[in-house]
Amino acid sequence: MDATPPLPGPDFGTAGIALTDLAEGALIRGHAHGEPVLLVRRGDELLAVGALCTHFGAPLETGLLVGDTVRCPWHHACFNLRTGEALRAPALDSLACWTVARRDGRAYVTGKQERDPLAPLSPATAAPNGHPKTIVIVGAGGAGSAAAEMLRREGYRGRLTLLDGEAEVPYDRTNLSKSFSPDDEQHIPLRPAGFYADHGIDLVQGEVLSLDVRGRRVLLADGSAHPYEALLLATGAEPVRLDIPGHDRPHVHVLRSLADHRAIMAGAAHARRAVVLGASFIGLEVAAALRGLGLEVHVVAPDEVPLAKVLGPELGAMVQALHQEKGVVFHLQQTATAIEADAVVLKNGERLLADLVVVGIGVRPRLALAEAAGLALDRGVVVDEYLQTSVPGIYAAGDIARWPDPHTGERIRVEHWVVAQRQGQTAARNLLGQRQRFDAVPFFWSKHYDLSIRYSGHAEQWDTLAVDGPLAQRAGNVAFVRQGQTRAVASVQRDQDNLRAEAALEAPDEAAIGQPRPPTPAPPAGR
Repeated sequence: MDATPPLPGPDFGTAGIALTDLAEGALIRGHAHGEPVLLVRRGDELLAVGALCTHFGAPLETGLLVGDTVRCPWHHACFNLRTGEALRAPALDSLACWTVARRDGRAYVTGKQERDPLAPLSPATAAPNGHPKTIVIVGAGGAGSAAAEMLRREGYRGRLTLLDGEAEVPYDRTNLSKSFSPDDEQHIPLRPAGFYADHGIDLVQGEVLSLDVRGRRVLLADGSAHPYEALLLATGAEPVRLDIPGHDRPHVHVLRSLADHRAIMAGAAHARRAVVLGASFIGLEVAAALRGLGLEVHVVAPDEVPLAKVLGPELGAMVQALHQEKGVVFHLQQTATAIEADAVVLKNGERLLADLVVVGIGVRPRLALAEAAGLALDRGVVVDEYLQTSVPGIYAAGDIARWPDPHTGERIRVEHWVVAQRQGQTAARNLLGQRQRFDAVPFFWSKHYDLSIRYSGHAEQWDTLAVDGPLAQRAGNVAFVRQGQTRAVASVQRDQDNLRAEAALEAPDEAAIGQPRPPTPAPPAGR
């Protein structure tokens, strides 16, 4: 049996490291007592935390130091270097903290500060003064589940109910489109079984019928009612469905839920040819995952270049070329007119043989509850900078929320998983009266085979695309500029560049955008 490979970097525990080797602000990876440790010098202080992001194990030494925080290079989680606290989703668990001693001009990591990453969570007992005694969250997706956890982290001890129509416990929706291998299902649940009950979060399965705003109750289809003093709506989005002959055949699927994912996985196990309708991020990630299973895959879309409306033509063409190299066949500027038992019929009359069809033509926000309750709408639920709706005491987060973006001066609605989680965390604090503005720069990532795209900012329109780097070699950045202002940056194999872009968009300090950096290690399969 092979021996366990040695941990990288210096041994901070036994040999230590010379203080002269600890440059101000450098992120130095080493190990202590058999665990990976990140050591950072901030002025006269030496700070040591776990070296791997708790979200999916990214090496934090390849991330970015911003003040007293470190940001993950893969999915832009953020951690406090003094406490290890996970400050920003998608990481939900804190980093371990370590004590550092100085002896004879060297620094030694002397011991781990034993602390359960979930220590701030505590079972519900009583509501502190000033907190609502009962909080109900409608929707257990990214926003709803993150809000429920944050409420407990913030010390909320009142009754907390999480309502959702799906039978499954909250799961990571980003993983549904990236793999259909049963081996990867372990990465889908956000938390282990029993987690929510252990932390006083009442997870209730049931279809929400309506909101009784005057009576402060959520009414379910089974006749039950859940009273609240404060309410968070996080109803998410639903897939747009085709309306053509054959759209309801059993081998035709959409992908939004875990049940959808499992249905596609079951169909793929017996399929040879698949047609993906729509060259969206979801559609192309599905195409890559199905190719990974050995299926013949065709993609049909009305676009001239896939993803060009979001990423621009150069980056869209790069993604298309990658898929074509992997064997995906594109039928662009085409739509399906019918789905038969063994084929998809295109507008030009061509028949594509298919025993599995996946429809990925977009989603629309679930607004029926909010509309019936009389909340203000504008292509989403209108919220203020604190994510409160037009009805006091009711907040909205995630795919349904349209909020005033301080970085663009516009109201925007964004369908990104990380945005939903971060809004859920902010909404939770505001449900407790903290009045925290939501001002995070939107971020998402998309994975195609071994290539990942990071995107920070929000650019529905742009005047100029500033390309930095050899996109033909699948590396570089694209800045989306409108009226002289960089609205967003997409990066390929330049993970630290995208972190710098995110920080610059927050500042803003656009001099930090687009500086070349070596690529960071690729995330494992499924991310």
